[in-house]
Amino acid sequence: MAMDTLAPEVVTPPGRNSPGGTVRPARRPRRRRVTSKSVWTFVFFLPMLLLFALFAWWPIAQSLALSVQQTNFIVTEWVGFENFARVLADPLLPVATGNTLQFTLLSVLIGFPVPLLLAILIAELRRTRGLASALAYLPVIVPPVVAVLLWKALYNPSSDGVFNTILGGVGLGPFAWLNDGALVIPAIVVQATWASFGTATIIYLAALMSVQSELYEAAEIDGAGIRRRIWHVTLPQLRGVILTMLLLQLIGVFQIFTEPYIMTGGGPENRSVTILMLIYRYAFVSGDYGRATALSVLLALLLAVFALLFHLVTRRWSRT
Repeated sequence: MAMDTLAPEVVTPPGRNSPGGTVRPARRPRRRRVTSKSVWTFVFFLPMLLLFALFAWWPIAQSLALSVQQTNFIVTEWVGFENFARVLADPLLPVATGNTLQFTLLSVLIGFPVPLLLAILIAELRRTRGLASALAYLPVIVPPVVAVLLWKALYNPSSDGVFNTILGGVGLGPFAWLNDGALVIPAIVVQATWASFGTATIIYLAALMSVQSELYEAAEIDGAGIRRRIWHVTLPQLRGVILTMLLLQLIGVFQIFTEPYIMTGGGPENRSVTILMLIYRYAFVSGDYGRATALSVLLALLLAVFALLFHLVTRRWSRT
């Protein structure tokens, strides 16, 4: 009787590379192949990267160097951290910082809810949504300097001023507005809110259009009114956008300059001077470019640390 012949199985002793007794070849690291497509992609973006480095990173590097110099752009002297010490010793710095913080706080309390509420209101419209969006964005089209000068005329402190005339009809005023130390910052915040809320409104409105309509339909079936729909559907769906807009607004308001510079020049009695106005005075009034750059570097570091902390604190909340 014929018997099948079986080849003997070769079993190798277990080792480091053969846990089951079978020797497996080690995997070679995969090498990324440089293709012509990747090369042309890099060549295509190279001019943009060079322009960005020239107009963004190179001025930053120059600012860091200028902050440790004393210069009139003709004669330059290295002074180390003396500019930073002089900035921190300036008695006007705490005043400017306090005013800037007050601007920031009032802009969040007054200016931040306005575009969000307006976007929600426009989203509820059916036939006139496009017209309402255009009217909401209209103040952004007005040049900033023109808008500031217009509001400065409206804030005329005399009894014939526009706002004082309107309030005089109900027995209020006249108010000094920009000449009153207690009213100057709220008055400027109202103007800045009017001038900039259109952009935020359009961004919120675009985010609202991406919210699934099934969520609102389910809420309506459950008997939720408009307030409950906003609280339980709209706001949770816009958490990431809201946090991003809040961070951008805080950074932007902390660098406010145009409005107080044109409307008050920092007055009355430095009640509206801001950090950027102080930088402007260092550079273009005193001619101390080293100290102006040092304060700019300090402000940039402060905003960078604040943005990082803001991201760490709100990261989990924005994702849940």
